[in-house]
Amino acid sequence: MRYIEKVRKYLKKTQIASVNSISRIVGNKNYAYLLLNYLIRKNEIYRIAKGYYSTKDDPTLLVFCLKPSYLGLEDALSFHNLWEQETIPVIITTRKVRQGKRKVFGHNVIVRRISPKYFFGYDYMKYGNFLVPVSDVEKTLIDLVYFRKRISKELKRNLMKKINKKKLANYLRKYPENIRNKAFIFK
Repeated sequence: MRYIEKVRKYLKKTQIASVNSISRIVGNKNYAYLLLNYLIRKNEIYRIAKGYYSTKDDPTLLVFCLKPSYLGLEDALSFHNLWEQETIPVIITTRKVRQGKRKVFGHNVIVRRISPKYFFGYDYMKYGNFLVPVSDVEKTLIDLVYFRKRISKELKRNLMKKINKKKLANYLRKYPENIRNKAFIFK
């Protein structure tokens, strides 16, 4: 294994690696697959999705495989300390991928699709030792309405305290009237 130490060093620096990035290091895509399979058998790396690998077995890393994407809905509420319950990662993407529940490292992950014109309103937040894209509070509220999620009275009160009304109004301009009317209670 000629390039194994270079690949190990690269994998320690990044949270996720693709076959293409490894093939640039080793100079050959077939050899990259060979190295990656060897590292998987040695339990040094894990396969997240087709062509994507990581040294960490965290299902949240799937967000980097479905770019452009961000963590949203209940998962984003947890990041913003607005949701006390345990949540499974909810990834919102513009890519044409299979929607619904997936198993990643034995854990459930929900994948939702959204139109590219509604893909905005997220920031990178600290998650463990790395940063992940997470929708901001205003965009999370709109996504809850867009995906027809129930908003409890307690959650509504907590959202009212954190929402920037000007930012919410600006975001709502991009949506159709029915979504604006349902999210209007927060303006």
